[in-house]
Amino acid sequence: MNRIFITGDLHATIDMHKLSTKAFPEQKELNKDDYVIICGDFGGVWDGGKGDAYLQNWLEAKSFTTLFVAGNHENFNLLNLYKVELWNGGLVHKIKPNVIHLITGQSYSFADHTWFIMGGATSIDKAYRKENISWWKEEMPSDEEYEIAFKTLDDLNWKVDYVLTHCAPDSIQALINPTYEHDKLTNFLETISWDLDFKAWFFGHYHTNKKLADKFFALYEQIIEILT
Repeated sequence: MNRIFITGDLHATIDMHKLSTKAFPEQKELNKDDYVIICGDFGGVWDGGKGDAYLQNWLEAKSFTTLFVAGNHENFNLLNLYKVELWNGGLVHKIKPNVIHLITGQSYSFADHTWFIMGGATSIDKAYRKENISWWKEEMPSDEEYEIAFKTLDDLNWKVDYVLTHCAPDSIQALINPTYEHDKLTNFLETISWDLDFKAWFFGHYHTNKKLADKFFALYEQIIEILT
């Protein structure tokens, strides 16, 4: 039986310690058919340098398979250079054989569950970043990605087991902090949440660990297991 764990942002080597053997001892019992999912801000495809290689190789050497959703702090220019491959019913980028980017708007079937993916978020600090160096406009989905997402949900008859995103729907974000601004993506997530039949929705971005409105989970340092 597959085991699945989900956590929040990794921020490249900044927060990789939470996946160390000491912090996450359960990994001693896992194999490559088990998954650890990162809800955005993976950061391990950043500049193509030694830091990227170190994190990617460190994760590849782990007992489990790493899956990640795109956040707002990703180098999309480099990420999109990876070959697009079909994996468990959806398109992915394989950074390493067992380090896999789940592409926005796609759905997958693995570990006896269906998963819908909608990465991205707005960088509130983008005014202090440099485009194509520390900030990429692709952090927000394109019109084509929204269209793909709607088609994916139609194909699924608007029913999935789990939703993986980086940011949250408008109403859920407001529960975290009512002063946070809404945008096209948070509004889109709000809209689909009304009609989508799902068991649970996991997201990162807000640097907090909270269960909200029964089925929504904000994750950061916390690593939770989905029982299959």
